[in-house]
Amino acid sequence: MSEAVATTYPWESMAMSASFLVVDDHPLFLEALQLAVRIAYPEAKITEATSISAAKEVLGEGKAFDLILLDLALPGTHGFDGLTELRRLFPRIPIVIISAIDDARTIHAAMTNGAAGYISKAVRKADLADAIRDVLSGSVVLPRGYTPPPPSMIASTAELTERIASLTPQQLRVLRLLQSGMLNKQIAYELDVGETTVKAHVSEILRKLNVASRTQAVIEASKIDLDK
Repeated sequence: MSEAVATTYPWESMAMSASFLVVDDHPLFLEALQLAVRIAYPEAKITEATSISAAKEVLGEGKAFDLILLDLALPGTHGFDGLTELRRLFPRIPIVIISAIDDARTIHAAMTNGAAGYISKAVRKADLADAIRDVLSGSVVLPRGYTPPPPSMIASTAELTERIASLTPQQLRVLRLLQSGMLNKQIAYELDVGETTVKAHVSEILRKLNVASRTQAVIEASKIDLDK
């Protein structure tokens, strides 16, 4: 009669030592992410950062992290600037985007810019925990039902530059202020115009850039230098 041999699987040992950096500026979602990580790895070490600069400071201290969970919409960042900067400075640490934006173009662009996965903020904590486990086991995680956008939906640099060039000077100013994270009311104050006028400019910007939201407009604009 043979004796049973205890087997330790990689994810079981990982539960004792996994270390996560969660980068998000929303307190409630920071808490939700922590709970999801604890479901996946009860003994994991979790460090929080509320901006890219804070994340760089933490990472610069030399602490070892197994995974970075990164929100796209952070103060002081435009589009994928935060992702690309962290990838450039710390290329060995996988980064998974956790975002409320789940359109195909944004997901495709995130993966093109080096993300190891993309998880919607709309998923349940249990599903988020499963996705975190999958990433650490080497899988690429994408939202359920995701299909890559057709080539016709992905603008080349030349096409994007042409679309940006079609903006009026005032629309270009509005786009720059959108990139800085301002709301319509703040833009109206900054430009000394009515909020209705700002809304009209934003609508025209979305139409000319062929995007569905102001966040997508910011992401598209971040691909080229608006000041050139």
